[in-house]
This record gives sequence, C-alpha cells and structure tokens, in this order.
Amino acid sequence: MESDISQAFQEELTCFICLSCLTEPVTISCGHSFCRACLQLSWEDTQLPVHCPMCREPCQQKEMRTNVVLKKLVFIARQASLMKDLSSEEHKCVTHKETKRIFCVESRLFLCQLCSNSHEHRGHRHCSIEAAAEHQMERVLKQMASLWEKIQENQENIEAEKRTASLWMEYVTLREEMIRTEYRELHPFLCKEEEKHIECMRKEGQCVLEKLRKSEAMMVQKSKELRDMYQELMAMSQEPYVVLLLGLDDVVRRSESMQLSMPQALRPELKALPITGLTERFKHIQVPIFFENVTPFHYKMNLFNVLRKFSFGPHSKDTSVISVGCYLASWGSLNFISGKYYWEVDLQDSADWAVGVCKDSWLRNTNQMIDYEGAFLLVCVKEGNHYSLLTTCPVFRHYIERPLGKIGVLIDCEDGCLSFLNVAKSSLIYRYPTGTFKTPVLPFFSSGREGRTFHPAH
Repeated sequence: MESDISQAFQEELTCFICLSCLTEPVTISCGHSFCRACLQLSWEDTQLPVHCPMCREPCQQKEMRTNVVLKKLVFIARQASLMKDLSSEEHKCVTHKETKRIFCVESRLFLCQLCSNSHEHRGHRHCSIEAAAEHQMERVLKQMASLWEKIQENQENIEAEKRTASLWMEYVTLREEMIRTEYRELHPFLCKEEEKHIECMRKEGQCVLEKLRKSEAMMVQKSKELRDMYQELMAMSQEPYVVLLLGLDDVVRRSESMQLSMPQALRPELKALPITGLTERFKHIQVPIFFENVTPFHYKMNLFNVLRKFSFGPHSKDTSVISVGCYLASWGSLNFISGKYYWEVDLQDSADWAVGVCKDSWLRNTNQMIDYEGAFLLVCVKEGNHYSLLTTCPVFRHYIERPLGKIGVLIDCEDGCLSFLNVAKSSLIYRYPTGTFKTPVLPFFSSGREGRTFHPAH
C-alpha cells in the first residue's frame, strides 16, 4: 500500500513532456503542470493560440505561473531521494565508517564530520549536502533563465537581420531614384558624375548585403549552440542532487562563456556621397528662420522614445534619454503657404533631434504621440553608441550616414514636398514624394542635450 502511494506521488511529480521529475514547475490555464523549460521549448516557435501538450486545450496567452505547492513537493521528493542516496554504503567514509553528510565547497568532495575537521579540510568552506544541493539547483535554474534570455535576444537579432536584408536593396533602389531626380534638376553635364555616384552606391549596397547574410548565418549557428547548451543544463537540472553537486561547475562555466560572445545585429549604412552644387542651388531662396517659440517638450517626448523602440527593438533601454526637462521644442511663427523656401538648422551637440515642418494642429495636440500625422520630420535617436535616422508620416528608417553640423531643409509648397540635405557633405538625406502635405505648415526643431543649455539655430 505504501509503495503504491509512493508511486502515485512520483507520477504526479513527473513532467508529461520530459518524463522526468518536475523542475521549476509551472501551471497553465487548463490546470496541467510542466517543467518551465520544457514548456518554453514546446511553445517557442508556436503562434497564439498555443495548446496544452497534455490535453490540447488552447491557451490564448503563453502564461506560465509557478506552482508553489508542486515546487515544495518536488523539493521534499528530491531531498528524500538525496537522503536515500546518502544512506547507501558507497556514501560512507572508508576511514571513519560514518555517513558523508558534509560538502566541501573548495574540494568538491563529500565528507564525514571527522574528515571535515581534518588538517586537509579544516580551512575550507563546508555546508550540509542538502544546503549545497539546493544552492546548486538555484545556480542551474538561474543559468537557464539567463541563457533563455540570450536565446530570445539572438532570435530577435536573426529576425531583425532578415528584415534588414530584405529592405536593404529596396532602400538602395529608393535612393537611386531620389539621386537621379536631384541630378535631373541640376545640369545635364553632370550625367557622368550621376552614373559614378549610382555605381558606387550599388557596389556598396551589394557588399553590405553579403555582410548581412554572413551575419545572419553566424546568428543561426549561435542559436543552435545556445539551444544545445540549454538542453544540457535542462538535463543537468533533472539529475539527482549527488550528481548535480559534482558535475555542474563545468557546464555553468561553458554556459557563461558562451553568453559573453553573442553576435550583434549589423547596423548598415550608406555613405553620404556628395552631389555637386546641391546646397548652392538653393542659396537664392534661403530664408532666416527664427525659432522664437521655445518650450519644454514634455508631452511630445514620446516621439523620441517610440522611434527609439522602432529602431532598436522592444528591449531598447533608452540610454540616451537624459531627463524630461532637457527635451526642448521650438517652432517659427512664419507660416509657409506658397512658394519655395530653404533654411539650415545647426544641430550642434544634440543627442536626439527632430527637424522639419508641422501643422499648427499637431503642436496644439497634447496627447502622447503614437502617430505623427501633421508632422513631417527627420528624426535622429540614440541608443548607447548607435544612432538611427528616421522620417515621420509615415515612419520610415533610413540607412544613410548620420549628418553632423547643419541640416538643410527645402520646402516646395506648390508640390507639397520636403527635402532634407546634409550640408557638410552636400548630399541628399531624403526627399518626400510630391503631394505629401498641404499648406500651411510651420518650421519645427526639437533636441535633447546632455546637460547643455538649448540655443535654437537661426
């Protein structure tokens, strides 16, 4: 009878997926429980709704809750199994004929009480085998959690690299069309320069595409290595405590080393090649812009944070966000209604900045910025040591060299289009298509500075 109860008890503590004793048991909506790691792997590549591996009931969320009662029962069962192992003859000290119940941390040995007091081990750290076993179990679970985060991070990088590779040549083609349009509006005698410009850009584009493909292949290989390591840690977590105590250190060291050498997603960009006479062509329509209206950019700061996450992913740490008070916005009182105008904005030492034109209604809207309707902006956001360049309405990421110094802004009210120029490089950053907006619009500039006083550029 007692044997039957013990067997039934053991069955209730067995994971349906790995058929071993539950490790870090979690329960899902249907009430069934599994090892956390087993369920994570089972659901990893599955879209919602996921299904219970046991009863196949659908789950609308990948929600796993630690089952505290099962966790305690597993702890009791593992401790009982440990006591049984320690009571065997092989765990008796050959010299003193006592049961080895002490673990020497430095020597990684099981000792009896008399051996632990010997000259050889007296200066070492000791603890009970039960306590040491629980500590090792915590180590392996912590290492598995850390490794799982790296597996997910690497998978996100693979997906990002795939997206970038698929968009990259489209972006190169888009720039080719914009560059040809600019040369067409300059002079016919620049056709040789135009073809050289396009050829250089195409070669650079192909070279970057090859790097993206190699980078993705490295990440896929890393993904396999991380999963193999995770499976090894899973297997170790299911071993009896006596095995866990003696065999974990090497596995943890290899896991930690593997996590230190994670491949990072490439952040490709094209060089800003100059176009002869580009900025000089607009000098005759250049106007001074006075940004008289300066205000803290509290309610619109979400512009930078949302675009940061758009560029750098959901795990963006917003490391370049200084403080709310350091984000300032300014706009001119001059409404552009008709004609062509060109002005330049000095970026100085801005960390995050936005420049362009906007509708008065957009400025008066104090809601958090989830969309950018009414704002036609070139925006730069920073994450760590990386920068990303985007335009709004719609949000579009640009793989072009970040401008330093001055940004040239050209507005054509009749055609309803806007261009951004890199003044220092005499190059085109982006040209909105004809009919993008309707007048009137106002010139706009915003920046975030690291502990500096804001001076709007004229």
